[in-house]
Amino acid sequence: MANRSKAKGTAGETAIVNYLLEEGLHAYRKVLSGSLDKGDISVLEGRVTIEAKNASTTKLSEYVDEATTEALNAKSDFGVAWHKRTRKGNPKDWYVTMTGETFVRMLKAIK
Repeated sequence: MANRSKAKGTAGETAIVNYLLEEGLHAYRKVLSGSLDKGDISVLEGRVTIEAKNASTTKLSEYVDEATTEALNAKSDFGVAWHKRTRKGNPKDWYVTMTGETFVRMLKAIK
C-alpha cells in the first residue's frame, strides 16, 4: 500500500511541476529532507513551497498546516497546498489552498 500511495503522490507532484513549467514558471520537485520536511515542490527560486496532495479524501486543515510548517522549514515566503480535485486529472483544475494571512501577504507582494 505504501508504494502505491508513494507512486500516486509522485505522479501528482510531477503533474504539478510539469504544468508550472508549461506555464513558464521555474519549479522543481524537492528531495526528501528528513525530519524537517520542506515541502514537495519549490517555485520561483524557493519563494513558494507547495505541499502536493493527490488523495481521494480532502483534509484541508491538515494540508494547510503542513504547507505552512514546510514553508517555514524551507524559509519560503509562502506555503500552499495544491490538492487534487475529484474527477479532474489536470493540475490546472485542482485546488490551491492557503491561510488568509498567506493570501494577504501574496497580494501585498505583487501589488
